[in-house]
Amino acid sequence: MMATTHTAISENRTWFIIFGILLIVLGTLGIVFPFLTTIAAKIFLGWLFLIGGMVQIVHAFSARGWSEFFLDLLMGVLFLIGGGWLAFFPLTGIITLTIFLAAMFVVQGIIEIAMALRMRHHKGWIWMLLAGIVALAAGGLILAQLPSSATWAIGLLVGINLIMTGWAYLLLPMMVSRT
Repeated sequence: MMATTHTAISENRTWFIIFGILLIVLGTLGIVFPFLTTIAAKIFLGWLFLIGGMVQIVHAFSARGWSEFFLDLLMGVLFLIGGGWLAFFPLTGIITLTIFLAAMFVVQGIIEIAMALRMRHHKGWIWMLLAGIVALAAGGLILAQLPSSATWAIGLLVGINLIMTGWAYLLLPMMVSRT
């Protein structure tokens, strides 16, 4: 399996590098224009929910005789409504999504700090503690800056994620020697 992966990376080295550079450029644009990136991410998420809702409704009607038809249909309609709201009303709900994101970071930080404290007798526990502190701080910063953080938080995080993934794709083929 490792040899196959190694070969695939080596044979597609140029594509890995191009993809990595593209993601880094897109991530940089996401950081430079965080509000536009936030809107784009929200619209994209909306379309994912819309498509998921349509598929779920089709599934509800195609699974004849299934006792959970009504709940399946209801969930599909819920996805359609939520997806439509996210996709077609791009300026609404950004604050709610930002609060959700910040709350996720706060809870993640608390859990990681608790995990670190439970693991403090093991090597490397400090990294988990650091990750927890950073997540807690990020969530706190986003919450403290509301409502203005709604204009930059999601876009900034999408940008950072794209850059980190881009660097991974860019460096991966450089770490794999050509055969």
